[in-house]
Amino acid sequence: MKLLTFVVAASLILGGMTACSSKPKPKPLVPLALTDSGVKPQALTLTEQGTQAYQAKQFEEAKGLFSQAMALAPQSGQAHYNYALALNALGDTAAARQHFLEAANLAPGDKTIWDSPALSPYGNPESPKPMKEHPYATQRPVIGSGPR
Repeated sequence: MKLLTFVVAASLILGGMTACSSKPKPKPLVPLALTDSGVKPQALTLTEQGTQAYQAKQFEEAKGLFSQAMALAPQSGQAHYNYALALNALGDTAAARQHFLEAANLAPGDKTIWDSPALSPYGNPESPKPMKEHPYATQRPVIGSGPR
């Protein structure tokens, strides 16, 4: 009986530990509607079609449609963001990075673009690069500055 109680308690503890350690799933990446005033209606239509293709995982088609929308609305941060999403889904991360950063620059107040998990791997283009500390300093050691 004691062994059974121990096994049940151990399994509950281990089950609770794994449940607590699971990470929440990231939000799925979703193309954005063009919100800039003065955008041509054709760009809006192409963006809607591109969004449908993207959600259907037809990334090559979405890339073409978003590219056309971006050509009609080159100052739209959302257009660059959508194009970057399609490029990223196709594995062209270098080109995607350029368009994610362009989207952030064109839409400085757009929290959806700036907080997007698609943009976060590329960092904030306005923040300075962190300086790396060299393992071998050029200064003489001071008392108490050694390893602990």
